[in-house]
Amino acid sequence: MGAVRTMKRNGQEAADAPGPRPAAAQQRILIVDDEDIVIRSTLRILEGGGFALSTARDATEALREVARTNFDLAILDVMMPGMDGVELLRRIKEAHPDTEVIMFTGLAQVATAVNCMKFGAFDYISKPFEPDELRRAVARALEHRAQRLAGETLKPPGDERYRLDRMVGQSPAMQQVYRLIAQCAATHSTVLITGESGTGKELVARAIHHNSLRSAGPFVTVDCSSLAEPLLESELFGHARGAFSGAVARKKGMVEVAEDGTLFLDEIGNIPLSIQTKLLRVIQEHEFRAVGDTRVQPANFRLVAATNKDLAAMAAEGSFASDLYYRLAVFPIHVPPLRERREDIPALAHHFLQRAARELGKDAEAISEAAMSALVAHDWPGNVRQLENALVRAVILCSDKVLRAAHLDGVVDARPGDAQDVPRTGEELKQLKKQLREKSVEELERQFVIEALKRNDWNVTRSALDTAMLRANFQALMRKYNVRVRGAAEPGEDAEPGVGA
Repeated sequence: MGAVRTMKRNGQEAADAPGPRPAAAQQRILIVDDEDIVIRSTLRILEGGGFALSTARDATEALREVARTNFDLAILDVMMPGMDGVELLRRIKEAHPDTEVIMFTGLAQVATAVNCMKFGAFDYISKPFEPDELRRAVARALEHRAQRLAGETLKPPGDERYRLDRMVGQSPAMQQVYRLIAQCAATHSTVLITGESGTGKELVARAIHHNSLRSAGPFVTVDCSSLAEPLLESELFGHARGAFSGAVARKKGMVEVAEDGTLFLDEIGNIPLSIQTKLLRVIQEHEFRAVGDTRVQPANFRLVAATNKDLAAMAAEGSFASDLYYRLAVFPIHVPPLRERREDIPALAHHFLQRAARELGKDAEAISEAAMSALVAHDWPGNVRQLENALVRAVILCSDKVLRAAHLDGVVDARPGDAQDVPRTGEELKQLKKQLREKSVEELERQFVIEALKRNDWNVTRSALDTAMLRANFQALMRKYNVRVRGAAEPGEDAEPGVGA
């Protein structure tokens, strides 16, 4: 159906052919749904808002409308006959990247709608919806578009890594993270990112900044766990010349450096209470004072903080200022550990494999089934960071195009030569045989050292004599396999029983 210029009181649209672009105050909205009752309800709710409303009953009709008109906003149903709303979203964003999109969804398609956020949708609304819910969503989307376009000429090219559609992970847990990023990015709200070490909290913080209205400004990171209290205060707020011994010149703090941008405080749970009080004042009053300075300066930055600690519990016990906690936790985002989203591991593993191979100049381009099974089964206490490091190490060890379980030994609980890890070519067979021989020899040598030490009460000298080896050679094997005897001033001398590996 064409552009809707006016609305009759009985709810029926009076349609005519699309005319010239309306005045700037009249924004164009396209509504696409295969249910007439949804179309009529949406039109009734948005009537009187000063919008130029157009409708379509399927994707084909919608694309014809999009070809004629550059819409400010499109509201799309996820499930439609023929081309669904997800593909229609892609097509609209390709033709008109500036058009904001809201998805209509039933309860069964919420996961799909959330995933649309990664493809550029601004938000989604579940059916049935309240009129005010739709009006608020439309207002937010149009305001976001206006603010984004107003600042577009000032915005430098962003880092593509932090676009939501470039982030790796399709699990429901990560889809929720993407949704929260998209919802908070366009606001000025303080954000608290929680999660275990290595889950990617800084990546989330950078994505918030990259997709925000402050993306043209700096992204400034402060590691709150790496500096002592006096140094941290100076790092945050700066200092005046002569503020303390060695302060020979004025120094800007990160609060000032982050002007018009985002200040990311990593591991904020480690900030001393005295600095917490000063930080709280900066957040509340939007001003700060450098160390040793009498001047009060304005502060204009967005605060994003991250922690692997339970700040709520710390606030309850008094080790973290409760007022600061409530100021930080305005918009919390929890990044789940990798063991709770194992379905993301294959995509992450391939991503890290490709990047490591490219950076190291290696030929590795695939992961065997046995190796992938081992990766998915591992708990990854170090989370995504540990997985990335494991893939880099494995790529270094890999000498052909396929990364195998043998390359993961010592990192994950993998057994080389599993039935699934059968080579496909003669060259692969040759490489795998070599790796298995090396692994077998290494395991034999390690057991040889440990058994000799056990027989001789963990004394290195007696163990070397027992095996008819020079003591230096026996110790070299111990170092090679990280076999240590505990409690000795020097390895092997009057040691208590034990092995460290």
